[in-house]
Amino acid sequence: MRMNDPDEAIDWQGCAVSCDACPEREIPELRCAPLHACMHDRYAKRVDRFFRWNPQIAKDYLRHDYFEVRACAARYADIFHLPALMNDPDETVRWAVAQRLPQRYLLRMIHDPHREVRIRVAARLDDRNLSAMMRDADYYVRLEVARRLPTGLLPLMMHDSDVEVRRVVAKRIGVDALVNMLRDDDPGVRLDAIERVPVSILSTLVDDADWRIRYEVAARGNREAVIRLLEDADDEVRRCAAERLGKGEPLSRQRWPGEGGIWPE
Repeated sequence: MRMNDPDEAIDWQGCAVSCDACPEREIPELRCAPLHACMHDRYAKRVDRFFRWNPQIAKDYLRHDYFEVRACAARYADIFHLPALMNDPDETVRWAVAQRLPQRYLLRMIHDPHREVRIRVAARLDDRNLSAMMRDADYYVRLEVARRLPTGLLPLMMHDSDVEVRRVVAKRIGVDALVNMLRDDDPGVRLDAIERVPVSILSTLVDDADWRIRYEVAARGNREAVIRLLEDADDEVRRCAAERLGKGEPLSRQRWPGEGGIWPE
């Protein structure tokens, strides 16, 4: 028994587990261990160890009354028996099934009633089918979709209602579409977008409401934009602009942080 495991063996109905009365004892070559690997124990880790040791019989327990037994058995049974559990009444079982189902069945679970199941589906679904989950009601499902969706389809998610989803989109979307995200209502989204846009676009953001955006313009923009930011309301933006311009050096040849060349035009 491991140090963190319970020191008693109780089944899922609250009764003490009895090895003497266990029907599985008659199964040839069965491996089990009290307080460590037992399918009758209500402790999920012990149930999982039992089927890890005895995967050959996992398929025979997929209809067991205890959901943890069904869920653990689903992790080790051959995949041909898993489709029957796609509509299991317990989400833990469906989640275990979603981890292993072939793609042709996985697509049938995109509308599962439980978010954790749909998150697992979104993490495994083929790229070509992910667009079917772009409008999921749960933000984290959409977040998983945004992380994996083909780049060409990301413009369809750049107006998602959730800020975190849009931030993921801003970090992955193609540059042509990225420009549109510079007008996002959330400054965090705009900040993620500005890090990837061409220098030539930065001058359009000198009046952005967020000082962090203007700071990026001061740090990377062309000289006209930087000159305008010398009188910015924020101290850090003004300081950055002044450092970019330098003292006594011709503006046409001024070097700037992070670059080895001349000022961008």
